[in-house]
Amino acid sequence: MTATTLPAGADAPRRGGQADAPVALAATGAIVLFALACFSLIDLRQGLLALVGAGFGFVLYQASFSFAGGWRAAVTEGRTAGLRAQMLAVGLTTLCVMPLLDAGSVGGQTLTGAFGPVGVSLAVGATLFGFGMQLGGGCASGTLYTVGGGSTRMLLTLASFVAGALIGTAHLPWWTAQYDIGVVQPARSLGLWPAIALQLLALAAVAWLARRWERRKRGTVAPLHRPPAGAPVLPLAQRLWRGAWPLAWASVAIAALGTANLLLSGQPWSVTFAFNLWGAKLAGLAGLDVSSWEYWTWTLPAQALAGPVLAETTSVTNIGLILGALLAAGLAGRYAPVARVPVGSAAAAIIGGLLMGYGARLAFGCNVGALLSGIASGSLHGWIWFGLAFLGSLAGIRARGLFGLKG
Repeated sequence: MTATTLPAGADAPRRGGQADAPVALAATGAIVLFALACFSLIDLRQGLLALVGAGFGFVLYQASFSFAGGWRAAVTEGRTAGLRAQMLAVGLTTLCVMPLLDAGSVGGQTLTGAFGPVGVSLAVGATLFGFGMQLGGGCASGTLYTVGGGSTRMLLTLASFVAGALIGTAHLPWWTAQYDIGVVQPARSLGLWPAIALQLLALAAVAWLARRWERRKRGTVAPLHRPPAGAPVLPLAQRLWRGAWPLAWASVAIAALGTANLLLSGQPWSVTFAFNLWGAKLAGLAGLDVSSWEYWTWTLPAQALAGPVLAETTSVTNIGLILGALLAAGLAGRYAPVARVPVGSAAAAIIGGLLMGYGARLAFGCNVGALLSGIASGSLHGWIWFGLAFLGSLAGIRARGLFGLKG
């Protein structure tokens, strides 16, 4: 996937041009109203988190920063810019997040990392997620920003993602009872800066291997600091709002926004916990009370379920992300939903969403919560998630043809 295209399955048109003023104005108003609602109903931090979420959506859309599409482009076409940009984003986030977590708190805010145990649940969940995201057409953050950008198909992915996450909460206690070795943090044995140095070397090695693969397959390596080939020549100010950002811009912005998310909420950027909560809330409206399920008796899930949605930080940033992507699509003139979704594509979206939701719950996160934030927190489970999800993604790429999907 190049930086000018949306993740596979997105049906918003690949056209640029004049801004769609009504869409941009509506999105701006919605972002402001949403931030004010979070501020007035909860507190200032939630209001600022809404703006951070909008920033994530804007950045992801304008750079078409996709984990699923980036992995698929590397495998099928030898284009590794997306994968290399991910490594850059994780590396920059590591430099910001790990020292903050080592400090323990900032300004009275206690900071907690994205840590997960290494075991059977992680292995199964990560593999399922990697497979599912190639059918669904995007990872968790990719699903949200393409929904905000106008993709009708990705609404199916999102709905089934939420359903799969809820099912995962029913089964997670059984999975966590299976074999694991617990949370592994190399910084505890190596020290903070040696662990950071080792991690940066590992990220650089992945990027180096990706460059070699691209040079072998394509004869040249696309730079991350320039707009994608074929993008119109634009002044800087226009590039910021019309899109086709260099992927390096997105990597820097993601690290900055991720650090802001940590300082405001006390935890790194995450996406999929909100899907668990949305599924549980919707189930309650349908007459299914999940509060007695073991997962929902655990302290943090129980608190989230008992409280309003706007009090839960990942819900706030997720909603903000959708609105930020809507703003970006309006400014770029690319918002135009298409109602018709082919049957095969719809089936793939539903199956992929279910697998991602279920897999993310078992694996304690997705590309954001486990890979980006997990690795950046110094948790070994993030690296294992990366490797197993990539293997699952390879199988998912092969399965796309069964549903009539390209690539």
